[in-house]
Amino acid sequence: MGWRSFGLSPLVRRLTIAIVVGALLAFALAPFHALWLVVPCFGMVGYQLLQLSSARQGALFGWLLGTAYFSVGMIWIYEPFQIDAARYAWMAPFAVVGLAVGLALFWALAFGLAIRWARGHLRLVLLIATLSLAEFARAYVFTGLPWAAFGQFWIDTPAAQLLPWIGPHGLAVLTLIAALPIGLIRYHPVVALAPFFVVGFAVLMAPRPPTAVLTDKIVRLVQPNAPQDEKWHPDLRWSFVQRQLEYSRAPTVDGSAVDLIVWPETAVPLMLNYADDVLDQIAKAAGDTPVLLGIQRKTEGRYHNSAIVLEGNGVPSQIYDKSHLVPFGEYVPAGNLLARFGIYGFASQAGAGYAAGPGPRLLDLAVGKALPLICYEAVFPQDVNAAPGRADLLIQITNDAWFGTYSGPYQHMVQARMRAIEQGLPMVRVANTGISAMIDPNGRVLGELPLGEAGYLDAALPAPLRPTLYTRTGDWPVFLFCVILGGFALHRCNVLARQS
Repeated sequence: MGWRSFGLSPLVRRLTIAIVVGALLAFALAPFHALWLVVPCFGMVGYQLLQLSSARQGALFGWLLGTAYFSVGMIWIYEPFQIDAARYAWMAPFAVVGLAVGLALFWALAFGLAIRWARGHLRLVLLIATLSLAEFARAYVFTGLPWAAFGQFWIDTPAAQLLPWIGPHGLAVLTLIAALPIGLIRYHPVVALAPFFVVGFAVLMAPRPPTAVLTDKIVRLVQPNAPQDEKWHPDLRWSFVQRQLEYSRAPTVDGSAVDLIVWPETAVPLMLNYADDVLDQIAKAAGDTPVLLGIQRKTEGRYHNSAIVLEGNGVPSQIYDKSHLVPFGEYVPAGNLLARFGIYGFASQAGAGYAAGPGPRLLDLAVGKALPLICYEAVFPQDVNAAPGRADLLIQITNDAWFGTYSGPYQHMVQARMRAIEQGLPMVRVANTGISAMIDPNGRVLGELPLGEAGYLDAALPAPLRPTLYTRTGDWPVFLFCVILGGFALHRCNVLARQS
């Protein structure tokens, strides 16, 4: 029984294939890591690209492919709407599909342009360029959302060790170079397979990073495991604070000193302005050990999602205000207007939403200079690169209870590991409900507290590596490569058109 048995036209068949392939490709992301799907899925995309006859068909194919991919890959978006299900659950399907449809527009443009401007195998070359540039746009435009990018497939493979050299976009481009030409297998087997084997051989021959060197500094990661529907409950919220106090005062197994204690994002259910008594308790529980923790604060009529450092007393010695906020999560565009209609950011506990801080900054801690990243900020490599100076470590505090227990926390963890590899820096990751982990500069997890468990972890801090090439160049070399590749494909198309 073939497609004709269902009475489907060639175009409908191709569009159906786009939906199926897009959905399957998403399973290459965490937590499944079905990497065996990457090559056949992109190969099928490449093959179908050769069959499409117009830019309109190409744009529709790319849009359906992207909509299916993002719908499955980012299905965890529905989780925040279940926290207060009586009020918001009905919105969840619209949010998941709406976000996927919007992100897929970048792909629609890439496919439409590739078919409009190229013919034959040059379509594949041009699509590598246009789809890569579309992914750049997705990562930067409208504050950016690079979640579910192709480079995230490879975190547990040798390919991840290319991140210090070419960054996440470079890894995504290599993915397309290796896999899209498989679509030519029916017509030019050698041309189809050559890029795959060349890229694969280069990755396998790359030297493996050595075991991380550990310092004598010990960091305690505190994970209270406060479910989001209980975290702010008047009858329950203080039990999670007490749990964190208990973990902070607990002795180490060998009686050695802890050099830094880290609590997660919004670990204290009060505004900093009114938290003096709680901060005193935290300082007493920690003794002489500094504590970095997340808390909200108000200043000059603006609310911030912040990280503070307590050093031996209950008075914050350093404060960092989150600068890259989650749209519709921590703030709503035109928030003051929409607040009149009862529309607020999900994660904001006060006012119509948070205000952004001035930007990345380093904190001077007992364990070295740290770049704090609050939750969503670890998704953006360009923000980490924008730090004013070289840090000794990265610290991500987050409340992944918003992401549920399905795929969101695991995908967030993958991106934290990528930031560590790109920068050549250790990452201390502390999440309210998990996954909390000590990550070395090569992205290896040296110790972790699993999702959904309360506890604490004492871990030796790895030493930083030298600054990587990516820290110096950022995304510019890969961006320029994509522009040049696109220009080359267009030039060849013009030459062939004149010859014909």
